[in-house]
Amino acid sequence: MIETRDVVGHDGVACAVRSAGTNGPALVFVHGVGSTAAIWDAQLRAFDDAYRCFAVELRGNGTPRPEPSPSKITRAGYADDVLAVLDAYAIEHYIIIGCSLGGVVAFELWQRDPSRIDAMAIVGSFARYPNARSYADGIAAAVRAAGNMETFARGRAEKLGLPPERLRETVEQMACKTVPSYLAATEATWTGDYRDLLPGISVPALVACGEHDAIAPFALSEEIAAGIPASELAVIAGAGHVANADAPARFNDRLQTFLTRHIRS
Repeated sequence: MIETRDVVGHDGVACAVRSAGTNGPALVFVHGVGSTAAIWDAQLRAFDDAYRCFAVELRGNGTPRPEPSPSKITRAGYADDVLAVLDAYAIEHYIIIGCSLGGVVAFELWQRDPSRIDAMAIVGSFARYPNARSYADGIAAAVRAAGNMETFARGRAEKLGLPPERLRETVEQMACKTVPSYLAATEATWTGDYRDLLPGISVPALVACGEHDAIAPFALSEEIAAGIPASELAVIAGAGHVANADAPARFNDRLQTFLTRHIRS
């Protein structure tokens, strides 16, 4: 059963977590800028028999309310959210699994406290996004032109070629955010540069990309895998940008193979 809980970090900003499972190593899942923690529900249900699973809902991403000041919605703030969840559940060591923005947060966490990370899985993400400044500015302009998050969400989601059920889920999760929070999250998501960090990542890393990912294409995953010494690269067949939700069975199988190889129960 999936349980939910609000957590307040050391800076006084609240995030939330969806959790499942009571035994085994800790898997910590972090969502992308257009999603919420619920995007990982298929993974929480698939892995809760052998792992303690935690899907962090980052600050300013739907719950809890009220949302923080946009000035608190930063990459460092997102790392604080994950660390607050770890502390709330007394987790000393964990495997970080991040999609898109979640991959950026994984890099931020490695930069902050690598001693607690036993392995990482980076999905549909990037160490540095090409033309990041203009890309982030373009998204921000589209949000402002739309006037509200639901209108923006429908326009953006319809360009992704998603099946009906994933289209509905994507619009709902994106539309639950506020415009100021999403604008701050956009800035945080696309403008970091972690390329110099990659060679120092000394834990096993799975770098996965959806076969049809048009937002973070395969070359960006290749760059991450080439930079991390103990990495393996995977393509999730039939998936787009959010491979864990687009093709959950195939994604779960690939993640399970990685965990079985590298993590002791």
